[in-house]
Amino acid sequence: MLCVRLAVPRDRSPPHETGCDVIGRRRFLGNYMSRRSPRCGSKVKRKMAADAEHGPLEEAVEEPRSFKDLGVTDVLCETCDQLGWKTPTKIQVEAIPVALQGRDIIGLAETGSGKTGAFALPILQTLLETPQRFFALVLTPTRELAFQISEQFEALGSSIGVQSAVIVGGIDMMSQALTLAKKPHVIIATPGRLIDHLENTKGFNLRALKYLVMDEADRILNMDFETEVDKILKVIPRDRKTFLFSATMTKKVQKLQRAALKDPVKCAVSSKYQTVEKLQQHYIFIPSKFKDSYLVYILNELAGNSFMIFCSTCNNTQRTALLLRNLGFTAIPLHGQMSQNKRLGSLNKFKAKARSILLATDVASRGLDIPHVDVVINFDIPTHSKVRYSS
Repeated sequence: MLCVRLAVPRDRSPPHETGCDVIGRRRFLGNYMSRRSPRCGSKVKRKMAADAEHGPLEEAVEEPRSFKDLGVTDVLCETCDQLGWKTPTKIQVEAIPVALQGRDIIGLAETGSGKTGAFALPILQTLLETPQRFFALVLTPTRELAFQISEQFEALGSSIGVQSAVIVGGIDMMSQALTLAKKPHVIIATPGRLIDHLENTKGFNLRALKYLVMDEADRILNMDFETEVDKILKVIPRDRKTFLFSATMTKKVQKLQRAALKDPVKCAVSSKYQTVEKLQQHYIFIPSKFKDSYLVYILNELAGNSFMIFCSTCNNTQRTALLLRNLGFTAIPLHGQMSQNKRLGSLNKFKAKARSILLATDVASRGLDIPHVDVVINFDIPTHSKVRYSS
């Protein structure tokens, strides 16, 4: 995957016309600030220094482990095989055996590392052993991620008849109340709408809940859901299993860990600011008035690829999408001012490759599983260093 940032200089004159190799094949005009090849850098230098001092380090080669080796039951192993999950990912190898032992978990892993399978499989296996309605609750920061997690739960639990419900904003509360009245096994929700139902939907409670999962916990807390999360923790049983998954361990996440988890096991497979492997990152430093022109040039030069372009505001997302459409690109927007049906429609069209360019705000910045994305462009510089690397 290729990641490109378009940065605007502050209080500086336009850059001199100096050539810079940005993409690796074409040359752009502008001040190219930094470029690091994924095959070189400080890690390689440190390894060379270590080799010179102590001799080459011997790398332990681990044999690929199957889900059965992790303790997953046969019926779920068969489902994983049908879904194309041949071998578990690093976070799944670390988390699943611990979860099956009944321990609380803090899972640290970047987006796209298989975190959903790491908590879904233990929950489904325990549900298979002790069937119960309202068995698990999964909290997510965004609506799109909630629907994606629901799809994975239903796919993994298809052979055992698992029912899930998605409770998010932007959808009629009455229809959601009817869904909750059927008492699904797993609820996937955003914190705000779940609190609405806990306070207003007659007969709905989570007093018998066995599992609580907070996926992308750092994003949940950064989006000011702390009050809602506190309310949820007060109305669910203390005698439960809690899984907290996050890409970064922030101070807020540490505070939540102390309040919600009992003697947790930390399963970390990523460093503090790690990006995914095989990601080539480039940075283009240009005047603001040329940003649209550079964006169109990049899209033309890399035509045939699938793009995600992140903008800082809903208005800029919509404007850029209209600009690209008028120029003949198959672009589609995704932002918070769209209705939920339109948001899901945009995401599904992009996933189905009916559109090659998705322009989004940070509602799509974490957790979404879109394997076919080739290029990510930060059209506006992210306000937080830990966001805007998706899929």
